[in-house]
Amino acid sequence: MNKKEAIDLLHSKVKNLNLRKHCYAVAAVMKSLANHFGEDEELWETVGLLHDADYEETKSDPQKHTILLTEWLKEKGEVSPEILSAILSHNYAHTGQNPPKNNLEWSLYCCDELTGFIVAVTLVRPEKDISKVSVENILSKWNSKSFAAGVKREQIEMCKEKLGIKLSEFVEIALRAMQEIHEDLGL
Repeated sequence: MNKKEAIDLLHSKVKNLNLRKHCYAVAAVMKSLANHFGEDEELWETVGLLHDADYEETKSDPQKHTILLTEWLKEKGEVSPEILSAILSHNYAHTGQNPPKNNLEWSLYCCDELTGFIVAVTLVRPEKDISKVSVENILSKWNSKSFAAGVKREQIEMCKEKLGIKLSEFVEIALRAMQEIHEDLGL
């Protein structure tokens, strides 16, 4: 599946514009992480675009999240074990299946929550402009557990152990990627 096909599928399944923007953000970060690791940027970006495409239909039953999406992908002829495994690994905490095992899967697992945290930091700033946000701004909110309380920081922090990337560098990679697509994010 290429990027255009992934966007078409995302738009056909996801009506919520904020959820679409989340998928765009994760896709941008995944593309940057692929570049960091010298991997296939389009494949990683595609995984980022698709990772939550079934969320609107599965949000009331989290154990079905990613399972339904992989069924849709297979119906469309997607057989890449790399894509299917990465999608499934994204929700292993609920399904108990397919824990992340490589840089692609751990990158998705760690950056998913981080994109929401970066958006939250952006939205509390007076100008609400992601181009004005710095790594320091993000890290200054990190230990405030009441800020963006739903964000699973421990999931993001696994970037050091699982990817060999320090938290500050991981935040920088994600922030820069999101700043590059600020118009798509409305930030």
